[in-house]
Amino acid sequence: MIYIHSNIRHLRHLKKLSQELLAEELGWTRSVIGSYEEGRSEPSVSRLIELSDYFKVPVDLLVRKDLSRSGATSFIEVGNKRVLFPITINESNEDLIEVVTAKASAGYLRGYEDPEYIEHLQKIKLPFLPTGTHRAFPIKGESMLPVKDGSYVVGKFVESLSDIKDGTTYVVLTKEDGLVYKRVYDLTEKEGCLLLVSDNKSYLPFKVPTNEVLELWAFSCCINTQEYHQEELKLSSIAQMLQDLRIELKSIDPKLVV
Repeated sequence: MIYIHSNIRHLRHLKKLSQELLAEELGWTRSVIGSYEEGRSEPSVSRLIELSDYFKVPVDLLVRKDLSRSGATSFIEVGNKRVLFPITINESNEDLIEVVTAKASAGYLRGYEDPEYIEHLQKIKLPFLPTGTHRAFPIKGESMLPVKDGSYVVGKFVESLSDIKDGTTYVVLTKEDGLVYKRVYDLTEKEGCLLLVSDNKSYLPFKVPTNEVLELWAFSCCINTQEYHQEELKLSSIAQMLQDLRIELKSIDPKLVV
């Protein structure tokens, strides 16, 4: 189904514009806007591009997706090139998040800015998440223990590298390494890069130039797909894990000892 007619009306309402004001913004006539919204005529390719540039919504979304079903009132622009999908909702008006499965993750570097790829990702409902655009990513390997191989990290989209909080964890999409989950330190001002550090010290830290960072998702929650074994939860096992990670534990203040 083609949604261009209803989408023009919906986006105009989001901007709180009358048909006259939108026509003035685009350099068109009010009657042209009215004919498009009422389905009496179809925008030409050149006018679709003008609408896309003005509303900052990809042409494919304007034509093929019912934007009124979005839970977001605006679209996130990354640089000057592309826009992430608005948050989708189900029939009960509940937010849904996309899940990049292990199988789909192989193509994420190629498809992350392809509306059709994103639209076909599986979706789940996590009502406890804060507001924002979220996506779930599969974790591979043991570089970020105790997050296990096969778990999923749900991240909130970060619009600017300047919003990075040093020492916290992020899912990072880079040109060379694809998707990685690491603890991030911002070295933009000094070295023009990010330092990515694994919690498992068997894995060496590495630097990524900021111009190679395509997406950044701040940790919101982790979904484990495997049960922890009893020995993994013992205090001795936890202490050993901390020792393996070379985390220095401060001595307990004697005044705090009962």
